[in-house]
Amino acid sequence: MGIRKIDLSLCIGCNVCVDVCPMDVIRMDAASKKAYIKYLRDCQSCCLCEVECPEDAIRVTALPERIIVAAW
Repeated sequence: MGIRKIDLSLCIGCNVCVDVCPMDVIRMDAASKKAYIKYLRDCQSCCLCEVECPEDAIRVTALPERIIVAAW
């Protein structure tokens, strides 16, 4: 569950997604000045980043993540 994609071709580096994320999932890349997903598993699917993005560059999904369980 959670954030799935940041479209770098649409991202303008406005930092809004970083500011609104309550779980600190998104960070800004210093070199490209674009947002990237730093802590995917911490995303709580609140959709604030997707709603607040002025360029619609972020996609959040409610689909569960596939977790592969290895035998022990």
